Amino acid sequence: MGYVIVKYGVDWIVALVLLLLLAPVISGLLLLLTIAGQESPIFSQARVGYREQVFTLYKIKTMYSTEVLKQQPWLGSFCRFLRQYSVDEIPQLGNVLKGDMSLVGPRPLLVEYLPLYSNQQKRRHQVRPGITGWAQVHGRNALDWPKRFALDVWYVDNYSLKLDVKILARTLAHLIHPKGVRPEGLTDFEKFRGNSANQ
Repeated sequence: MGYVIVKYGVDWIVALVLLLLLAPVISGLLLLLTIAGQESPIFSQARVGYREQVFTLYKIKTMYSTEVLKQQPWLGSFCRFLRQYSVDEIPQLGNVLKGDMSLVGPRPLLVEYLPLYSNQQKRRHQVRPGITGWAQVHGRNALDWPKRFALDVWYVDNYSLKLDVKILARTLAHLIHPKGVRPEGLTDFEKFRGNSANQ
């Protein structure tokens, strides 16, 4: 219980500092995408978090219509770069400040998946979801669903300050040499259709 309180406090402080440091860069990026995409540069989606509570997750929008991409040919490559290096995830620091998420934890998934989980898989919601997690540093979206869920539940049973620091360090290494990133960048993986359909 003690580390839960420390974890929340560290999350909040780190998220605030990072947002303040990155504010000029992100503001410029959002302005550029607003002009180029001619619409809001923020993508939002309902996700399931701690104790199965639904919250709104935020990302930088990286998917645009064919018409927009024809008008702005550079935009597709630029958005792929943002996804590859997880720049599109930065707005989730705001979710951390709100208490919806942690820096480290199982990735929050779509609401439609909730009734499809086994009781064991539902245990991933016993901690706050994270911007990065144990599954992300073991293959990210290259993993199949059973492996991802197994790693998420393992984290729930074993999380600690030492483990969180290890995950954050590995995440930084993965950002330098990214791999396992889905091109779509919206749903984190191919759709989960239940355990019998994903064996």
